[in-house]
Amino acid sequence: MSNLILIIDFGSQYTQLIARRVRESGVYSVVKSNNISKKELFNLNPAGIILSGGPDSMTLKKKNNLSKNILNANIPILGICYGMQLITDFFKGKVKSSQKKEFGHAIFNVGKSSKLFYGLKKGKNLSVWMSHSDKVVQLPKGFESLGSSSNTKFAAMHNSEKNIYCLQFHPEVTHTDNGKNIIENFLFRICDCKKSWTTKNIINDIITNIKTQVSNKKVILALSGGVDSTVVAALLNKAISKKLTCIFINTGLMRKNEVSEVKENISKKLGIKLITIEASTIFFNKLKNIQDPEKKRKIIGETFIRIFEREARKLKNIDFLAQGTIYPDVIESSSTGSKSEVIKSHHNVGGLPRDMKLKLVEPIRLLFKDEVRKIGKSLGIPLSLIERHPFPGPGLAVRIIGDITKEKVGILQDVDSIFIEELRNHNLYNKISQALAVFLPIKSVGVMGDQRQYNYVVALRAVKTIDFMTATVSEIPYNILNKISTRIVNEVTGVARVVYDITSKPPGTIEWE
Repeated sequence: MSNLILIIDFGSQYTQLIARRVRESGVYSVVKSNNISKKELFNLNPAGIILSGGPDSMTLKKKNNLSKNILNANIPILGICYGMQLITDFFKGKVKSSQKKEFGHAIFNVGKSSKLFYGLKKGKNLSVWMSHSDKVVQLPKGFESLGSSSNTKFAAMHNSEKNIYCLQFHPEVTHTDNGKNIIENFLFRICDCKKSWTTKNIINDIITNIKTQVSNKKVILALSGGVDSTVVAALLNKAISKKLTCIFINTGLMRKNEVSEVKENISKKLGIKLITIEASTIFFNKLKNIQDPEKKRKIIGETFIRIFEREARKLKNIDFLAQGTIYPDVIESSSTGSKSEVIKSHHNVGGLPRDMKLKLVEPIRLLFKDEVRKIGKSLGIPLSLIERHPFPGPGLAVRIIGDITKEKVGILQDVDSIFIEELRNHNLYNKISQALAVFLPIKSVGVMGDQRQYNYVVALRAVKTIDFMTATVSEIPYNILNKISTRIVNEVTGVARVVYDITSKPPGTIEWE
């Protein structure tokens, strides 16, 4: 019996979230495009298929056509939002543009008992998350309605004979009542999956795969100091021990005391061979007078690769290069047929220099960030590192608006350190998804010691998010913000004013650049 769920991506911002929800329930999931071949589908042999939502409309002249390979596979299907509309269209139902759109919270009424709604009584009202401007107005032949909302007569449907279930709302979003239960009903009551995707099993499988792939060959790893690369280092160390060498390049753009922390965690606590390269001067020279954020990212990425190349060539008989690529990187970098716009240009996928002639080993490329953190905890990596907020690959360079100097980096390091320290002191750090400080390209008048000052302005940002696709502002109490601001202005030379960013994502991004 297969124990894999295949998720077909139609460009939804929630596709990765669906995959995570399935895995959180103990079932492995993969994301593929709608044009998946019959052979690949056969090889995957999924226990069930979930069709994601998407930005397109069924009313367009050019619309997606649901692959017959998927529908003819005789596998249970769950269509979500746009997925429901695709199924409706395929089986000759009708989808029309709705004059009254549904975005955000809506009330869904369970109209009929079914395996999908097991545990929910007929007539029960659920607060659900909707995101659609089209709706099903006529059910396809053989389908029954399972429920409705105030604006959508057919907000859920099924065909018991074909084992197809559809929802207009998003059960993967935490705003949906009983969303987790609905997904698990599909997994365990409809697809007959078993809970086998556990941290212990994942670690054992990864270590086995590393040993099979690498054997007795040597591996180098470009260590960033972040969660992903550290977990990769720990996994490789467990699998091949002394065959691993980590290279840490100090770009000068790291967080305060990060170099010493990396040495402490990797060399002393984990006992892994570590080579530290001091290259901050090189990076500052390369970035001199560069203001465009994309140019910054490209310069940093290129410079990092060249320095790493140079150091790697000093080592003898190296066969493999390890990377901390994770599954969101793979999904975003692959052609899934989605229309998701590329916002960032700097991540691991595709970063291997072609002329290095090293084979690539990516132990965590099929894992989400939360899975990586769980593995890190199991491997004994310090919680202070595992629970650390995300940090951009180019470092503080993307948090300095305008040109980059050593002075500005030093100021931002101090500001960031105070901000994070106070969040920890008030037990807020782990309640926030990401907190950061931004150096602004302006100066402001201030008064200190009865003297007028003309110094820099910094911005603080803290957000809450589930999937980092959308984010809301963290409502830090004013008295704590006031304390943070007071400390920054008093303790960090060169800062005259502190502001707090209250922009959600969208329209903003989490980072500023």
